[in-house]
Amino acid sequence: MLRFIGGILIIIATTGAGILYGMELQGYLEKLLYIRHILYMLKGEMDYSSAPLSEIFGRLSLRVKEPYKCWLSAMEKQVENREEDAFLKIWMRSVDKHLKELHLKSAHSIQLKELGTCLGQMDGASESRNLQLYLGRLELEIEKVREGMAAKKRIGNCLGVMGGIFLVVVLI
Repeated sequence: MLRFIGGILIIIATTGAGILYGMELQGYLEKLLYIRHILYMLKGEMDYSSAPLSEIFGRLSLRVKEPYKCWLSAMEKQVENREEDAFLKIWMRSVDKHLKELHLKSAHSIQLKELGTCLGQMDGASESRNLQLYLGRLELEIEKVREGMAAKKRIGNCLGVMGGIFLVVVLI
């Protein structure tokens, strides 16, 4: 009886691990979607208000959740007070420092850092076009993550159950 209960608990635990993996994939997709949302808001503010970037970052920081709020408010302060640092350096340091807890994949982190090259240095129309190009690339990345997510969730769930059953058979 004790072996049976232990076996059931092992299967439940490994199945839970598979489900947790699927939830992590969903959470990562939601992070990318929220970054896209923030960048669309940034583009809208740039297009319609023609305000300085520091002011735009300040306005956006009031409308987003953490850790993005901290990131945007830090960007506002640093861009406003920059003395000799180029905007790209400020952007890259800020992404590294404030968005580190998102645990973005290196490719997505690099793409977000590359966005800093086209912001803060050109006229508004060029910045808007470059931001739109970046948003197009981000849309493609989101679609790739979405396409692979359903299959990875199924595989994670199956491996969780199968791994639990295998472990129970080995232990019995």
